[in-house]
Order: sequence, then C-alpha cells, then structure tokens
Amino acid sequence: MLFNGGERIDEATAHAVAALRAVATAEYDWTVPAGDLEWSCLDTAEHIAGDFTAYATQLTGRTAAIGGYVPVDMRLEDDTDADGVVRVVEATAGLLAAVVRTTPRGVRGWHPYPYGTADATGFAAMGVAELLLHTYDVLRAFDVAYEPPAELCEALLSRLFPNVPPAHDGEDHWRVLLWATGRGTRDGHARLDRWRWHNPLLLPAGPVDLVEVSPDAAADIAAGGTGGFDWADDGPGAGTRGAAGRAAKAYAAGTHRPEWGMFAVVRTEDQRAVGAMGFHGVPGEDGWAEVGYSLVPAARGNGYATQALGALTDWALAHPDHGDVQGVRGLSDVGNTASHSVLTRAGFTRVADRDDEAVFERPRDA
Repeated sequence: MLFNGGERIDEATAHAVAALRAVATAEYDWTVPAGDLEWSCLDTAEHIAGDFTAYATQLTGRTAAIGGYVPVDMRLEDDTDADGVVRVVEATAGLLAAVVRTTPRGVRGWHPYPYGTADATGFAAMGVAELLLHTYDVLRAFDVAYEPPAELCEALLSRLFPNVPPAHDGEDHWRVLLWATGRGTRDGHARLDRWRWHNPLLLPAGPVDLVEVSPDAAADIAAGGTGGFDWADDGPGAGTRGAAGRAAKAYAAGTHRPEWGMFAVVRTEDQRAVGAMGFHGVPGEDGWAEVGYSLVPAARGNGYATQALGALTDWALAHPDHGDVQGVRGLSDVGNTASHSVLTRAGFTRVADRDDEAVFERPRDA
C-alpha cells in the first residue's frame, strides 16, 4: 500500500488516459462544463496537464527555498481538440513521473498546502489526485462512470488524506476519496464543502530533520519495509517498528491525527533515517502531549535525539491549532540514564516517577 511515486503516476495515467481517450471523439462535446466545475472539459484536462508541469518544475527548480512557484505556465495550442489534450495529459504525466524518479532524497519544492513544501512523493500524490478526480469530473459531463483501482485509491488516501477515516465495513475506497474531496456523500459523515490534502510536516533540527511519517509509510515499516526512507545501519529498529505499528493501527481505527503521530529522524548530510520520534496521540484532556523516541545504536551520542526532541517540543508548544497545550511529557526506564540526559538537555525536568518509569516534563511556560 506504500505510495511509490513514479509507479503510482504510471498506474493512474494508464487507467485515466484510457478512460479519457474513450470519450475523446466527435460524439462528445468537450466544451461543456466538467461535472460541477465551471471549467469546460477541455479546460479541465488542460488544468491536469498544467499541474503535472508545475509540479515537475517545482522539484527541478528546487523551489522550497524560494517560497513560490516557478514563473512558467502551460497552455494548449489554439484549436487543440479532445484527442490532442488527452495526449498532452499523458505526456506531461510522463514528465512528472520521470522527475519524481530522478529527484534526490531531501529535495523539496514549494507548495502552499499545508506547510509550504512537499517532497517528490508528495508532488506525485498530488498529481495522481488531480488526475483521478478531474478525470471523474470530465466523464461525469458525459454520464460515463469512472472508478480507478481500489488499491490505488487506498494508497492515495493514506498518503495524502491521513485525516480522513479510512474505508471500513465494506466501504469503497474510491467513494471515500470522492467524499474526502467534496464530490460525494458518506454514511455517518456530513458532506464536505471545504477540503484540503496533507503533505507531511518537516521540522529542521540542526544536523537532522524530523519528517512526518504518513500512514502508508508507517504500515510499511511495521510490516518490515523501509517506509520509503533510506535507513542507516540496520534500521529501522524494533522500537521504531513498534511505534509504526501503533501509528498504522491508529489510522485503521480512524483515530490518527496528522502531526501528532510518528516522525522519522533523518540525518541531513546524507538523507539517511537514523531513528524515529513522535507523539502518542493528540494532547490529552489535561493539555499534555506524550513523546517517545528511538535511534539506531550507531547514531547515538551525536546530539541528534536532543536537537530533534527540542525542535519537536518547541513546535508542539507553539502549535497554532492547539493553544491549550500545557506541556510535553516524556517517560523513560528508570535506569536509562542516556535517555534521561537527552530529555534534560532538551529542557525537560524530572518529576515524580511512575512505578519503574522516570517522568520528565516540559511545561508550556517553562
């Protein structure tokens, strides 16, 4: 279920282009509006191709540091017909797939939602979402049913919509995706008038970055995979796999909340993951969030955990949507003095122990 960028683009393109090509004939008027959109079907297909081009140039242009889009736009030639625009969609999808496959680890492009940057897999997921959803919009204009592969929709949901409770009790993944993007209904849920996808949060922490682990990556790590990361030494370790398993279960249960789950600790000099850190869920009723962490043995003693924990805690205490966060708490085995040192250096203070665990806290106003 891991969202592998280039492969997912290829899969989505083959399916969507075949469906679009079937209606790219004189029998169908592509000047009519696409679904509930104000754009015509031609304009909608042009929009798909424009997104593919823009996403590719955001990565090749290394725009994360620039903070904006590359000033380039794609336009169809005058009098381009339906068959021509479908060929443009297919060609620009191939362009994005090639860029995604060749973009080095750690490279991010600028995108406004929700944190201002996305990596290659994120742009791939956004491109696939644009393609599938707007293919649906175009085909609705002609009363032609469209449904992409269920496994592709499942992977897209867990990668780009981690805030959406996954399909359950026989629900269809495609119908859940349509509901999540304001295009359909879902039993037990109100129809959405506004929606937004979610690219994983990245928090710089000196020699390492904290990279939010999406549910599909967590499930892959729990199952013995890499989660799409390049791990140092023999990682991920047992602690990281256990945390990933808990994150995957939370998503399956519909209780996962983006930002308040698991992060990979990625060394910036070589883009290798050296461990994991994260929260055990959103802050409790008392306003306290609980944090845990684990690094591969060879990466310990370099200050990585201390700097990552400091950055993650700073972020939590300043979270704009959780102004009621009172503090962050970390628990460690009583005898684990190395962990105690990490917590202390990150600004935590030891309070009363709980049974065989030492408790450290960093309150909001400390």
